[in-house]
Amino acid sequence: MKTSFFAVAAMLAMATPAIAEEAADAADEGRTVIVVGHYATQEAEAQARATPGGTDVVRHEDYADKTIVSLRDTLAFSPGIYTQPRYGQEVRLSIRGSGLSRGFHMRGITLLQDGAPINLADDNGDFQELDPIFFERLEVYRGANALRFGSGTLGGAINGVTPTGKDALGLYLRADAGSFETLRGLASYGGTSGPADYWVGLSADTSDGDRQHSSRESVRFHGNVGLALSDVVTTRFYASLNRIRQELPGALKAEDVLNNPEKGNFNGDQARDIDSIRLQNRTRFDWGQTRLDVGAFLNMKDLYHPIFQVIDQKSTDKGVFARIDHEADIVSFTLGGEFRHGETRARQYVNVNGERGALTFDADQMARTANVYAEARVQPVPGVTLIAGGIYADGFRKRTVLLSAGQSGRLAFNEFSPKFGVLIEPTPDIQLFANYSRSAEFPGFSEVFQSVGMPPVSTLISAIVPQTAWTAEIGTRGQMGMVSWDITAYRATLRDELLQYTPNSTTIPAATFNADRTRHSGIEAALSVEPTHWLRLRQIWQYSDFHFVDDGTYGNNRLPVVPLHVLRSEVRIGTAALNVAPNLEWVPQGAFADYANSTRTSGYALLGLTAGATLTSGIDLFLDVRNITDKKAIGDISAVLTANAASAIYYPVERRAVYGGVRARF
Repeated sequence: MKTSFFAVAAMLAMATPAIAEEAADAADEGRTVIVVGHYATQEAEAQARATPGGTDVVRHEDYADKTIVSLRDTLAFSPGIYTQPRYGQEVRLSIRGSGLSRGFHMRGITLLQDGAPINLADDNGDFQELDPIFFERLEVYRGANALRFGSGTLGGAINGVTPTGKDALGLYLRADAGSFETLRGLASYGGTSGPADYWVGLSADTSDGDRQHSSRESVRFHGNVGLALSDVVTTRFYASLNRIRQELPGALKAEDVLNNPEKGNFNGDQARDIDSIRLQNRTRFDWGQTRLDVGAFLNMKDLYHPIFQVIDQKSTDKGVFARIDHEADIVSFTLGGEFRHGETRARQYVNVNGERGALTFDADQMARTANVYAEARVQPVPGVTLIAGGIYADGFRKRTVLLSAGQSGRLAFNEFSPKFGVLIEPTPDIQLFANYSRSAEFPGFSEVFQSVGMPPVSTLISAIVPQTAWTAEIGTRGQMGMVSWDITAYRATLRDELLQYTPNSTTIPAATFNADRTRHSGIEAALSVEPTHWLRLRQIWQYSDFHFVDDGTYGNNRLPVVPLHVLRSEVRIGTAALNVAPNLEWVPQGAFADYANSTRTSGYALLGLTAGATLTSGIDLFLDVRNITDKKAIGDISAVLTANAASAIYYPVERRAVYGGVRARF
């Protein structure tokens, strides 16, 4: 199987160039990246600037010189996003402490591709289906600022946007190779024909991984076709296919992380294999000041996941959405809604070296998540905008057990979350903003139906309730001469925060409980200084103070997993013709590993470097060197109640690696 992946990657890398119509403009002073037209990205950036809170847009060229494996590689310099790699494409993804103790998958963030959610209908999901190597940009809306995506979660939303034939004309090729037998290839092609345009992309990658039993393989296809039906109506169809194979190396004891970080777990041949198909349509009616978007999507996914048992799930999620935007000089508004319905056939088997043994659990699961949201923006005087809005969300979870000692059952939730904000622009280049908002997160199937004891002896319907929070946020963003900044401070007061911990290795990997009161306070800061066209310093600083509030068991203990300070810095020297960019990630003091605050990890500093060079018009080389000093440190944690020396709950930082490649556009 691996040989076939090498062949596909090589084929993509050596694909014969085709001559196509030249693009309207060049990207980033002539650098060859996946997109060469930026009108849509500029429009997205204007939308982000009109939001009174933490937002940013990450362009593809911002991370083009990296080997793009996961969202960690794309969002490292997006303020407020905590990303820590575990292995392969598996990362911890958290915004403002969302899902911070979830030791697997993710929660508390709405992930979308081209505006359609990747999350399943119960709002949980596998972010591995988002491959940023395809994206023109990522739109990041933190917290309640993500209302325009129908998100009412603590973390907010991240929307990955693929190119269109109007943005990315012609043939684009990319090939990467490097440490741990890593090969990665991408080929895409875009074009126009009369009122229609089209774009297709195909990628393949394979790697042994930087730990034992962590090899991965994938083949992915993304494409879209757009059609202008009239001067008012345009429609676009999207299709995505993913075939992902990932071995799981598991967590380690602290001693192994610091002395033998390449060690992996072969017990049960644990893995996560995903086959998925996503289809979507978005139709736009544009009447100038008023714009209506309507659409529908269908996600079909097969998950084969040998862990403590073999989890075998086949799910189908479908949904519809609509949003109307009206922009005027004094009063503007947004009104929208979304409905998602999902059905999953969930089976579990005894894990016999990664293969299905005896069937232990069989159930039909049905989930529904729906919302209606609205926001009004009023400009009473020039330079001042007042914002008020809210989102009403409804959730339903039903499980019908066909084989197990567990129980069938159903649970329903509904919450309304208002939002208030103000945006002040003293000059065209400087903004001040503040908002106060509520968020609500419904538990997913893994949380409302939890196993107690050795499964399937006693499976209970959980008394878990939704997590809610009120968040106050103030900040500023702008540019003054050679300096640009984006700084936000927030304080979220949570009720019933959904927290997970690892009970032991013989049961389901995590149990969930509602904390009484917790508080998440922090600062999300990004600073860029560009004194000349050939020198740029950019850095982000995250301050994350998350803790219990007068808890009956844990008092005011800090919540585990996320360290208090994270700093990332990069200095880029040179131009598109030749540049080098050393970078630093510094965690001065590690995070707590447990709720009891008995064990704290050590801090670390990781040095890296990226570089790029233009060989000729349309052909670039790039280099990505990681963890130059081969530092051994704990990067991520699966929280427990009380940690000790025998706790296998840690993941090492990425080992030293060197990757390089070529990009070409014809």
